[in-house]
Amino acid sequence: MIRVILVDDHRLIRKGLRSLLEEELTVQVVGEAESGSQLIDLLQTVETDVVIMDIKMPHMDGFDATRFLTKNFQSVKVLALSMFESENYINKMLEVGAQGYILKNITREELVHAVQMIANGKNYISAEITINLLKKNNSTASTENQNESTEFVELSKRELEVLKLITDGLTNAEIAEKLFTSKRTIDSHRQRIIEKTQAKNTAALVKYALSNGIIN
Repeated sequence: MIRVILVDDHRLIRKGLRSLLEEELTVQVVGEAESGSQLIDLLQTVETDVVIMDIKMPHMDGFDATRFLTKNFQSVKVLALSMFESENYINKMLEVGAQGYILKNITREELVHAVQMIANGKNYISAEITINLLKKNNSTASTENQNESTEFVELSKRELEVLKLITDGLTNAEIAEKLFTSKRTIDSHRQRIIEKTQAKNTAALVKYALSNGIIN
């Protein structure tokens, strides 16, 4: 069971997150806080694995709270939650110790996946953010970087369809629904794509697709 604390100064946001997470049997919401300082008080009495952390809050914002947790509660993982897709915000949260960054328009499936990834010691950046940043970086890349090529491997027609939908930010379940097949089938396609391209995550898959002209 992954123990989660929700930190956001808007009660409605916390209520919405709790509602989404309570549907997942592997996750338990063990507390809520409306500021970083309130979170620190809560951590003295409640054991937790993951803190879903808003950034803009009164008294102590998400940056300072994450910095404090990184120093004093090293076993607690931080998943930043924000409406801001700013590269500066993302970089700063990661620099102060957050293990992930997601947007407030996230789907339930991606939210649960992000929490599970963070709890298992991995990093997670929202698929939407990853795609937008990679497209931005690709368009502003230097001539030297543009001349660098990624080794091309042959993908089947179905694998190309799945890859394009992955770069659109769709989850495996959404891709399965769109292609009228099962999620397990899409899981298999995705795994084969990862093995063929040697891409370790969604960001690397998007970079591969951009480098090889699979997407514009």
